[in-house]
Amino acid sequence: MLTQHTFHIPPEKAGERLDKFLSAHIPNLTRTRLKVLIESGQVQLGEASLPVFSDEEESEGTLDFLGNLSEVVLTPCTQPSKKLRIGYVISLTVPEVSEALPVAQKIEFDVVFEDDHVIVINKPAGLVVHPGAGNHDGTLVNGLLYHCGDSLSGIGGVARPGIVHRLDKGTSGLMVVAKNDHAHHFLSNQFSDRTLKRTYFAICWGVPNPTEGKIEGNIGRDPRHRQRMKVLKYSGKEAITHYVLQEKLGLYCSLIECTLETGRTHQIRVHMTHKGNSLLGDPLYGRKPRGLEPSLKEKIAELTQGETRPVLHAAHLQFIHPVTEKLVKFETELPQDFTQLYEYLKTV
Repeated sequence: MLTQHTFHIPPEKAGERLDKFLSAHIPNLTRTRLKVLIESGQVQLGEASLPVFSDEEESEGTLDFLGNLSEVVLTPCTQPSKKLRIGYVISLTVPEVSEALPVAQKIEFDVVFEDDHVIVINKPAGLVVHPGAGNHDGTLVNGLLYHCGDSLSGIGGVARPGIVHRLDKGTSGLMVVAKNDHAHHFLSNQFSDRTLKRTYFAICWGVPNPTEGKIEGNIGRDPRHRQRMKVLKYSGKEAITHYVLQEKLGLYCSLIECTLETGRTHQIRVHMTHKGNSLLGDPLYGRKPRGLEPSLKEKIAELTQGETRPVLHAAHLQFIHPVTEKLVKFETELPQDFTQLYEYLKTV
């Protein structure tokens, strides 16, 4: 089964490179994988008039093509550097990932703790956790197979052995991986009963009001933008995030700490956007305040890898060890790109 992504280019996206735009708005595909897809003819371009929304709808910032794709004349585009124009319709077809066992590859990541049952790693931003559509290799799973050998094979599924939770591609920080079936089941149960604890640091726009609180709102797929998740009133899955302001950063931003009760896709990013304090560097949910100086926008883009790196780091992790059944706690320092942005924002 193939996966298809369609986009409609609004005025503010005109002039962007095709590969950069797709990388920002399909974050589970690497730039390398996108280049291969484009050059192999999987991307088609056409043109159509932009729809007219009410002010409330327009604020959602949808980039999905909402018309009938069969009515658009599409032609293959094999140039990753193609500059986009207003009204362009982009159709990208991604072949389904093969369910073959991922190959072992040497991938750089920090091992925080390891024994015969679990491994705790500090994932760098930009590293995809497991193979999926558009990422057949070069993932954390490929690196874990290289690091751990055959002991991981098949635990928790062929394509994602040992994985009991994941971090988004752009998110950095602590993850625990199971090294055998018992550990996998034991840790999965802790996620289910919410006894496994995770705390994140993030930099958001504005100052949350109140400065400490609990965000509750079911999360599900955004019906108008299939690459995004959204707080939904009548469907979705229960999601609870606790947040607290740590420090105001200059005139525009804040350092916050978030603790998860649940583990929904993009949960912190979605909940903070819903509250009006989206994370810096977020390609899907980021909403900048109006009136920012161009130099400030440029610097933030530079420090967030072209605004493809949400400034979110999983700093603390605790769980019950599957064999000793003792509580174990881990923490890691903020990565360099996070601290660079933190220090810069304090001055503006």
